[in-house]
Amino acid sequence: MQRLAPALREDNVPLDLISLIKTVLAATKEISFRVSQAHLGGLMGSTLDENIQGEVQKKLDVVANELFKDILLESGFVKAISSEEEDTSVPGDEYGKYIVSFDPLDGSSNIDINSLIGTIFSIHRAPEGMSADDPDMFKQPGNQQVCAGYVLYGPSTMLVMTTGSGTHFYVLDRTHGGYLLVERNVQIPQDTQEFAINMSNQRFWQAPMQNYIADLLAGDTGPRGKNFNMRWIAAMVGDVHRLLCRGGIFTYPADNKNAEQPYKLRLMYEANPMSFLVEQAGGLCMTSEGRIMDIEPTSIHQRVEVIMGSKNEVEKCLSYYK
Repeated sequence: MQRLAPALREDNVPLDLISLIKTVLAATKEISFRVSQAHLGGLMGSTLDENIQGEVQKKLDVVANELFKDILLESGFVKAISSEEEDTSVPGDEYGKYIVSFDPLDGSSNIDINSLIGTIFSIHRAPEGMSADDPDMFKQPGNQQVCAGYVLYGPSTMLVMTTGSGTHFYVLDRTHGGYLLVERNVQIPQDTQEFAINMSNQRFWQAPMQNYIADLLAGDTGPRGKNFNMRWIAAMVGDVHRLLCRGGIFTYPADNKNAEQPYKLRLMYEANPMSFLVEQAGGLCMTSEGRIMDIEPTSIHQRVEVIMGSKNEVEKCLSYYK
């Protein structure tokens, strides 16, 4: 098993980006410890505040966000950061080469039941000629990411990351405090019999998604001629990790539950980094109208429709929209 730095050098990652990645991962190691001690350290439950998304913040959300923000801004590597928990971007070093977007604790509704949660991050190059306090520098499509990954705080703390040369799995070795490469160039099976979707929203979906899921539920008695299992963890890191490990389709489609907010997942903090990982593993990541990573962002907190996973199944799902 390789340590992180030599594994990244094997992928020809520049030294300054390796240094930034190691800084990001230093924050995740601290968060991993805080998560494991949350019941003992008074960090369970919610605060009295809401984030910019209008969601009640968990205490661990706030702690994880502050850890990430402080470590990254003190590093000198980043020009600015943007977080799901911040109203707008936060300036860093005016001469920093990179910008970092992150969801410090994805799946925080799982915190109080001691279930899967994780951290998602995305790194772009900082545009030249823009001030560090200009949030418009984050309006870059996902196809310009130079690194994306997530850390899953499960039975082991696992890092899944890509720098554009395949998607690799790493595990945190607590004996020496570093991440070790355990699987290189993960590949998602093109076909699957598993799907992940929030079925409680079924009545609000558009007709194509309702018809697609109905055919999956019909199993071997329906037009698909095979049975499907449904899995739903309610944390994108967990659901995407499962499809990276054994295939599947994960979708959070458009719905009409709230006409002003038809989408759930955030483009910069969730959809783009996960799409980079899944595509590098041979999967497909789309909305019903096109490729997620080709979307030109209009806002740092923009939300999008997500359909991703095993290539043949995603294409089958999209055929219902034609």
